[in-house]
Amino acid sequence: MRGFIRTNPGRGDSARKREGRRSVTDVERSVRGDAAGDPGARAAVVRAVLWLLVGVLAVRQVAVVLRRPPGERLTDLETWTGATGVLHIAGSLYDPGRFTGTPFAGLVLKPLTVSAEQALGVVWTFGSLLLVVLLGFVAVRALPAPVSRRTAFLAAPVAITLLMVSLPVRNTLHLGQTSILPVLLVLLACFAVRGERLPGVLTGVAAALQPAVLLFAALFWLTGRRRAAVGGSVTFVVCTALAWAMMPRDSWAYWVHHLAGAGLGERPDSLANQSLHGALLRFGLQGPLEIALFLVLAAVVVVLGLRRAARYARDGQLLLAVAVTGCVAVAVSPTAWQHQLLWVLLAVVGRVGTRASDRLVWPAVVVLVLTLPGKMLLPNVGVVLPVRDNVLLVAALAAACAVPFLSRTSPHWRQPVPTDYAKPVPARFAWVPLVPLWRRVLSRPNLLLELLLIRVVYSAYAKVRLAATAGRSAAEEHGRQIHSAEQWLHIDIEHWANHTVVGIPWLRDFFDYYYSTFHFIVPLAILGVLYVRRPSDYRWARTTIGFATVLALFGFWLYPLAPPRLMPGLGFIDTVHGVQDLDSPDFGALTAVTNQYAAMPSLHFGWSLWCGLVILLLAPKLWMKVLGLLHPLFTVSAIVATGNHWVLDAVGGGAVVAAGFGLTYVLAGPRRLQALPDARRGTDSGAGGRPEPEARDDGDTGDDSGRPVVVAGPASSKA
Repeated sequence: MRGFIRTNPGRGDSARKREGRRSVTDVERSVRGDAAGDPGARAAVVRAVLWLLVGVLAVRQVAVVLRRPPGERLTDLETWTGATGVLHIAGSLYDPGRFTGTPFAGLVLKPLTVSAEQALGVVWTFGSLLLVVLLGFVAVRALPAPVSRRTAFLAAPVAITLLMVSLPVRNTLHLGQTSILPVLLVLLACFAVRGERLPGVLTGVAAALQPAVLLFAALFWLTGRRRAAVGGSVTFVVCTALAWAMMPRDSWAYWVHHLAGAGLGERPDSLANQSLHGALLRFGLQGPLEIALFLVLAAVVVVLGLRRAARYARDGQLLLAVAVTGCVAVAVSPTAWQHQLLWVLLAVVGRVGTRASDRLVWPAVVVLVLTLPGKMLLPNVGVVLPVRDNVLLVAALAAACAVPFLSRTSPHWRQPVPTDYAKPVPARFAWVPLVPLWRRVLSRPNLLLELLLIRVVYSAYAKVRLAATAGRSAAEEHGRQIHSAEQWLHIDIEHWANHTVVGIPWLRDFFDYYYSTFHFIVPLAILGVLYVRRPSDYRWARTTIGFATVLALFGFWLYPLAPPRLMPGLGFIDTVHGVQDLDSPDFGALTAVTNQYAAMPSLHFGWSLWCGLVILLLAPKLWMKVLGLLHPLFTVSAIVATGNHWVLDAVGGGAVVAAGFGLTYVLAGPRRLQALPDARRGTDSGAGGRPEPEARDDGDTGDDSGRPVVVAGPASSKA
């Protein structure tokens, strides 16, 4: 196993085979004259765009950091090396409680105090970005073989982009932290340098900066690199002893008084501490019980995680082994701040799932968790709050102990079970040009990924909707425009409907309840039923409502509109929230999280119309279709009677829903899938004329009449 982290058996043979296939392919293309369709040319364009994105992100990160006032940027670096920083003043590093690094880190940073403050900030920011770029290149070099030509071509800009947008890197750049350096040192030790001595030295230095990294010495030992393991441990001891000799008081404070830094920085039970220790403290455990439970759980995580890491290393998945070990270090460290969680992002290289449709689930979950705050991933609901508050720790524990990463010996490692696609259906109307950007997938999407994506998209929608406001004066002016237009069209029924409903208490209560309750429940219920019973139609329906919602954002942004209940002088009554002070309206808990001027178009009516149309198209019974059409009727009555929308708002909601259906039709083709011919239906059916199990695995793939559909796998879809 010596040198296991630098070698990839069989890479030379596979590279020669790929080169041979590549030359044959090039000859065939030259004979056909197919230069325009050369995938290499397309990949080059994509790569150029990705590198441009990397450059834009780098400039943005530098601008975000350096545009902040001196007291708000690089706050940790300023705390350490500034004029009043802990490295400047006499006494212990840990007396003010502002320095959280090891004594060795303080010893390394001490020379920076002689630098000019402004120049140091600029150099530190650019230096951190260079470390991120270098980290991306080293990680790409460490990808497990075999690596396709296109992956190798695009991997570097993709990796650097993911690093740039990740929360740990953004937090590191904002604070001026050193957390990128230990990760880079370990990757260099594992993938870039030769021999046994230097990898051990680099790992030991990284551990001296971040003690939990010493677990990589155990990984070296378990995989047969005993000299590197001993070298790393010795280097760690030497660096720690050097800091102890030069700063004995600080070393005592860090290692003994603060228990390896556990009591430094923010409160250990704060959400910023994404370690097992922090999670147990947030659950209310204290004292000896919490310490004992933490030690037991940490021991279990270390044993399970290192065994998995050693197995993946022997399997040739060396970068995954490093990522798993890093996730173990995150979980068992007394404190794991956000800028120290970069190890979790490296776990994105693991392959999970035997089906092609499941391959993106784990990478998508990791990227979402490492780029978005927990409150965007999960709702503010009591039952999921423990997961939301510890989502980064959950991801680290999952990667370390639970996620079933595939072995390279698995037959599905390179060739997962292919995805079944529906046979393309021609347009119903000849004058409608179809632009099939994606094929209709018949299988049911992964539930976890689907829930995460729906939550993230809705959170982004809510944020944009909240930001789309031009002020009260513009919204009221647009309200007067809408009111005048309705008077000209003789459809200004809002005042009559509002006051009529106010005079009938039971009807007012019914519309108030309907307005407040069914807006979310009905669409989610329909999507849930379609997900379980009709997967192919679920994807179609989800796409249409997604397009409609995105299009509505343009209306909110470009045309902020005051609803009738917020229009002064027109005499409308807010039946849901009561009489309002228009200068400072109060809508309870929704006051600070909703934009009351996002009225055009009305998504209350738009979503209800979508529900009615989907039920009309897909429901098997007539009474279901009729009941479904009652929902948009009740909704439009409720939004008008409660004073929350103008009639033209409902027209706008209908327009964006129609546009959503239209876009889906143009980009994905008609909803109704093509039925099997009689001959094939008899061939592909088992006893009793029922489809064979292979046709049933992906759920209900029939059309409205219950007939099976043509299913095209990867082979037939290429024809």
